[in-house]
Amino acid sequence: MLAFSISTSPSMAELGFGSASLRHEFPLFSHSKTLELDCFKLRNRKLGFRNGRRSEIKKLSVKLKSLMSVEKPVEKDGSGGAGDEKYDAIVIGSGIGGLVAATQLAVKGAKVLVLEKYVIPGGSSGFYQRDGYTFDVGSSVMFGFSDKGNLNLITQALAAVGCEMQVIPDPTTVHFHLPDNLSVQVHREYSDFIADLTNKFPHEKEGILKFYGECWKVFNALNSLELKSLEEPLYLFGQFFQKPLECLTLAYYLPQNAGDIARKFIRDPRLLSFIDSECFIVSTVKASQTPMINASMVLCDRHFGGINYPVGGVGGIAKSLAKGLVDKGSKILYRANVTSIILEHGKAVGVRVSDGREFFSKTVISNATRWDTFGKLLKGEDLPKEEEDFQRVYVKAPSFLSIHMGVKAEVLPPDTDCHHFVLESDWARLEEPYGSIFLSIPTVLDPSLAPEGCHILHIFTTSCIEDWKGLPQKDYEAKKELVADEIISRLERELFPELKSSIVFKEVGTPKTHRRFLARDSGTYGPMPRTIPKGLLGMPFNTTAIDGLYCVGDSCFPGQGVIAVSFSGIMCAHRVAADIGLEKRYPVLDAAHLKLLRWLRTIA
Repeated sequence: MLAFSISTSPSMAELGFGSASLRHEFPLFSHSKTLELDCFKLRNRKLGFRNGRRSEIKKLSVKLKSLMSVEKPVEKDGSGGAGDEKYDAIVIGSGIGGLVAATQLAVKGAKVLVLEKYVIPGGSSGFYQRDGYTFDVGSSVMFGFSDKGNLNLITQALAAVGCEMQVIPDPTTVHFHLPDNLSVQVHREYSDFIADLTNKFPHEKEGILKFYGECWKVFNALNSLELKSLEEPLYLFGQFFQKPLECLTLAYYLPQNAGDIARKFIRDPRLLSFIDSECFIVSTVKASQTPMINASMVLCDRHFGGINYPVGGVGGIAKSLAKGLVDKGSKILYRANVTSIILEHGKAVGVRVSDGREFFSKTVISNATRWDTFGKLLKGEDLPKEEEDFQRVYVKAPSFLSIHMGVKAEVLPPDTDCHHFVLESDWARLEEPYGSIFLSIPTVLDPSLAPEGCHILHIFTTSCIEDWKGLPQKDYEAKKELVADEIISRLERELFPELKSSIVFKEVGTPKTHRRFLARDSGTYGPMPRTIPKGLLGMPFNTTAIDGLYCVGDSCFPGQGVIAVSFSGIMCAHRVAADIGLEKRYPVLDAAHLKLLRWLRTIA
């Protein structure tokens, strides 16, 4: 039996958020709860037996030591934070990218300190509990979580620190509900998905097969390689000599976007709009702005390894990684809000937290966005030229309005899918704020996340922080309810009649919520290109213009999404390990290679 023991009830003052009125902004852990997960039964019910749906638990072939208990949310640094203990690396933030980088370094023998502002790890992949519900903060669609291939990066990261998580296979990645009554289910089996799509667009069968065939070329090339840092030349040369065709394939597609490829083979505007919707889920932009490599990773991994939901919720991933980090002799401190990066003679040598403590290390890895890293943590420093170039090519993607709800189970029809994308009336509204709706119902797969007889609905839609600025608190709360009511009404009309009357719990978060609790500038969920990009050419890697400072996460290559930030973490750890002497390094060759990569970004 696996057990999550969760008992956390910090005061708002302890968290540094001041007013208890902020409970309206985002739920904290206000109730002690122990959630026990039996391997095959939850509350005497077999996993996945909800609304006639049977989902088997699939066990990954890596060893589980234990899951992290959050009973002690702060582990005090033995140095007292006075700087008398020096680390190989300090990681700012415990999102998935930061945790993967930290654990990969710890496994290589590095002494790592992770500093997290909040009381639990995970960032956008965290969780919270309220009234018997366990809510995922962000997406419940987990890519890279299978037991095969080289792109199962979450599985690999967990295995590296001796952890596994039980997962529940999702038979349908997402169910699209689109204009003109177009309904498309993305089945786990690729042949079933293609059959469904070609039945709806029989005149485009050849184009469909060719476009998705191109995606598989990219995916298969990626999946054949050992994924490490693209900033490490010896690794690249080694991979090229072992797999030259695969490397050349990736080089060919690197500067291309999914929309360009789709329009080579497909003419039907409705089908092209569907592919825009597919890419929007990946990148919050249309196919014309979505790098082909990113699109291919997601559009194929959902069939190759499948979408697998972790038993107990997405938050268990970060908890397991954090526990594994500590087991490897490194540290993670919570309620440690980094306010600045310390530079000496132009080199990053440590960080300062909000209570005045300073920590020092050979390297600093920022899991904050590049806007937060260079605009806030390095405030007062001149913006490096390559960061100016990045901000010339990319802008902050919008944030989200999120609605976490508990509803009576009977409101959902039998065999309701776990994930939905709703754009019911007008294709032109795809990228507009509140235009399209993402919906996750994780209790379809894991009923233990909600009280008996209830389901969780996690609804989110794009929203800009500018819509929420300057409002008095009363008007702000009223607007939250007004916008949420309209979103819920749309779902009631399109999917679930009488949805409103079934609601037993509701919590609404805005971009201001995401900014406050996730420490992300404007609540952004990452970068998006200002215009049509040249694929991934303009996306920066992990090294920065500041010696000793690295970035990791969704504002680094290859971009947004759990599988992408996991890749970013693995790449970052590899480069840092070489730079601190844990792996082979050739300074002259490294310098020439990094100079070449920076030049390539300038032509994006």
